[in-house]
Amino acid sequence: TEAAASQGSGGCLPAGGGSVPVLFCFSVFARPSSVPHGAGYELLIQKFLSLYGDQIDMHRKFVIDRPRGFLVSERCRVRLVPLQIQMTTLGNLIPSSTVFFCCDMQERFRPAIKYFGDIISVGQRLLQGARLLGIPVIVTEQYPKGLGSTVQEIDLTGAKLVLPKTKFSMVLPEVEAALAEIPGVRSIVLFGVETHVCIQQTALELVGRGLEVHIVADATSSRSMMDRMFALERLARTGIIVTTSEAILLQLVADKEHPKFKEIQNLIKASAPESGLLSKV
Repeated sequence: TEAAASQGSGGCLPAGGGSVPVLFCFSVFARPSSVPHGAGYELLIQKFLSLYGDQIDMHRKFVIDRPRGFLVSERCRVRLVPLQIQMTTLGNLIPSSTVFFCCDMQERFRPAIKYFGDIISVGQRLLQGARLLGIPVIVTEQYPKGLGSTVQEIDLTGAKLVLPKTKFSMVLPEVEAALAEIPGVRSIVLFGVETHVCIQQTALELVGRGLEVHIVADATSSRSMMDRMFALERLARTGIIVTTSEAILLQLVADKEHPKFKEIQNLIKASAPESGLLSKV
């Protein structure tokens, strides 16, 4: 968000007690308030959040455009400055900072989801790769009482978490707690069904929490190809990385000399099924 342009005082030593009027500016808004004479950076942050906290994306860092160490000694204006600017997401993957999310690959979806057999096949590859590379896997099942468990072809051996849910997004409190236990998580590799519902809502929530999301296009589908393709296009426009299973696995090993390269190579020796993704070509 563009912060309102302003200038403020700072750097002067406090001359006495009392409070100092401060105008806090965010976007097109400006709210008068006050802080104690001699207040510093941290107090200004607290005051800013009390005024604008419900409007600021708290999962993204920000700064106030006053230097740290300054003290408020006279009337001033303070504005919020976004710390992050729009830039291309590079999407680098390393196993130590990556988690795989497998979303709702359940038996009752088998007859309804387009190319579900292909999606299962690619999902198997991904989970085998995760086990080889020691990458944590989180699995959800949408209302399993009515929709059944994860299909038998998908081997969940070693999964960190397998959870039932009714919420479309996979971002449940238990999932957030599990992510918090894994040090340095930066990237989520996401696949499953349906692309335009659970996958899309999961991806958007994860990005809102500051995580980088990679959606495996050949391992996710919907009942409708129209819904699937429009969801992938929408997600790509938001900066989410839409990619393929082979690209993911080779990016994670990164080097022919990687100790698991041969095993990963065996997983991708046969090309993954196209699962209708090339129907426009």
